[in-house]
Amino acid sequence: MTSHDDESSDDLAPVTPLFGVRGARSGRADPEPSGHPARGIAPAEGLVPVVDDERVEAPDDGPRRDPVRDAAAALAAVSEHWSDGVAAVPAYGDEAEEPREDLDAQRTRAENVSLHALSRRGVSSSEMAALLEARDLDPEVVADEVSRLEGVGLLNDRELAENLLQTKQGRKGLGRGAVTSELRSRGIDASVIEGVLAETDDADEQARADEWAEKRAGSLRGLDRATAERRLNGYLMRRGYRSDTVRRAVEKALPRGGSSRGGVRFE
Repeated sequence: MTSHDDESSDDLAPVTPLFGVRGARSGRADPEPSGHPARGIAPAEGLVPVVDDERVEAPDDGPRRDPVRDAAAALAAVSEHWSDGVAAVPAYGDEAEEPREDLDAQRTRAENVSLHALSRRGVSSSEMAALLEARDLDPEVVADEVSRLEGVGLLNDRELAENLLQTKQGRKGLGRGAVTSELRSRGIDASVIEGVLAETDDADEQARADEWAEKRAGSLRGLDRATAERRLNGYLMRRGYRSDTVRRAVEKALPRGGSSRGGVRFE
């Protein structure tokens, strides 16, 4: 090679493959590197690459998130619960379970619950037991508390049944059937119910039915007899009176002709 050729070669800039070394060899361009807008040409260290405005897709409302960093953080969180392919999740309740109350603490809590309930209304022994059981108390504590309350007279199913009978019959005018259903729903024993109802008088039951029938008959004026009888009969039956008691009360409140006090007259 001549000195002229050497001088000419010194004036020429070095040739850099536009598509990288591999692209130059294979004759095709490498795909564009992920995450870099420049076409396969890495920017020189210390220089800021120019990004085409039309290719900027990142939002302007917050800092960019690094997907690699996010994936690494998620992997680290999962790795804390896994070891050698076996889950290391704590057993249910191993960490969150609180120490259970001892029996003395439960008895104190049972007394507070029962006294609060009794301050509101009368409670049967069955209702009190169900209430204490719902508070997650030991069965032994529940049984002891119910026995204690019965021993001091704070729980008395017989007395409760008598009070309910007086209230339902005297104030609300209910018959024996309705009173029986009410006492059963309160968990009172069948033998106690039968004993309380045995003390009621049939004449008193009929007198109450007659009184409520006459009160109701005033709202039936203007109806034909069949409709009035049907409505009054249903009214008394719903109040828990027996069929024979209802029949006599309806005949008295809705007489056929003649004079009647407080009743509706039909010809």
